[in-house]
Amino acid sequence: MRKNRLPYWEFIVLVSIMFGMIAFGTDTMLPAFPKIADDLELLNVNQAQLIISSFILGTGIGQLISGPISDTFGRKPIITIGLVIFIISCVVAYYAKSLEMMLFARFVQGLGVSAPRTVTMALIRDLYSGRKMAQVMSLAMAIFVLVPALAPSLGQVLFIKFGWRSIYIAFIIFALLGLIWLNLRQPETLLTSERKKLKLTEYFEAFKLVILNGSVVKYTLTLALGFGALFGYLNSAQQIFVDTFSAGMKFPIYFAVISILAAPASFINASLVMKYGMRLLATIGFALQIIFAISILIILNTSIFSDQLYLTIFVIWSTFAFFLKGLYFGNLNALAMEPMGEIAGMASAIIGASATMVGILIAVFIGLAFDGTATPVLLGYIICSALALLLMLSQKKSN
Repeated sequence: MRKNRLPYWEFIVLVSIMFGMIAFGTDTMLPAFPKIADDLELLNVNQAQLIISSFILGTGIGQLISGPISDTFGRKPIITIGLVIFIISCVVAYYAKSLEMMLFARFVQGLGVSAPRTVTMALIRDLYSGRKMAQVMSLAMAIFVLVPALAPSLGQVLFIKFGWRSIYIAFIIFALLGLIWLNLRQPETLLTSERKKLKLTEYFEAFKLVILNGSVVKYTLTLALGFGALFGYLNSAQQIFVDTFSAGMKFPIYFAVISILAAPASFINASLVMKYGMRLLATIGFALQIIFAISILIILNTSIFSDQLYLTIFVIWSTFAFFLKGLYFGNLNALAMEPMGEIAGMASAIIGASATMVGILIAVFIGLAFDGTATPVLLGYIICSALALLLMLSQKKSN
């Protein structure tokens, strides 16, 4: 570990903010879907989901750019540029009058915000490795869970009081917080002597190293399946709570309860990972996802309970689903990155981009399959978790 680093817990909080940019950029928009669809005159409310999908797609593609160039120019400059791009595109989105312009601005927002997400992963890898790296990621995600807990409520308050476009002003303020903190407090972690020249051949060589490493490929695909289920849930969450279970204006409250109750998962993982290892905890997480999703799917397709009780059951399942992801996302990231220390920036980009783009493709199918029930989301969780579990079990146990 290096000496020019922040105090441990300040570093954790800063990393949480960087990780939270994407969640803030998605979850804050959820309560405003019907109003956005109305103002932009969309023919189908499901089209509003594309505002989330285009943003996440941008983050996936952006990782292929920000990660590699951070190996050449350093971590801080690339994160800074990414946040500036994010801020500018928020201004464009604020004034967008059509769905096409809105999706373009959201895509560019994703490109920009991919830098703090991806390059921060490489920054962590610069300072920590192995189970300690997994612990840092787990603790950061435990704090970052406050973002999805509060974001929908903030989004609802903003669009009711000031109109849904004011949400983009909140994005700008949040980005400025991270930008200022990073540049005032965090030392550069990639020394000039360790930086690599930006060569296209080296990028393809790094890509080759990633795709030829069977372990990295499997963990990346596993991560993609986890993302697919989660993104699919986020795409449909507002419609499921409001249309299926008639939660109305209480949707952000339910979402906050789910996120807060699930928050301890990352803290638990951070303490357990040092004893039991990343692979075992991730495997258990996917196995439990399958069991819970099948059970809830069966229950929701009966007609023996009241509507309120079905809503309560769905909230309980959502809490378990969010809790269990705390047992595998941080661990899978660490497992995939562990063999890639010498090309951390490029590897982080390739792994993150691949997992995100495959995940968003899965999520679009899940979201567009919304039929007024929670069945498509639950089936998405069952199928994705089952495939992920098979991939985890196919991995040989490592030292």
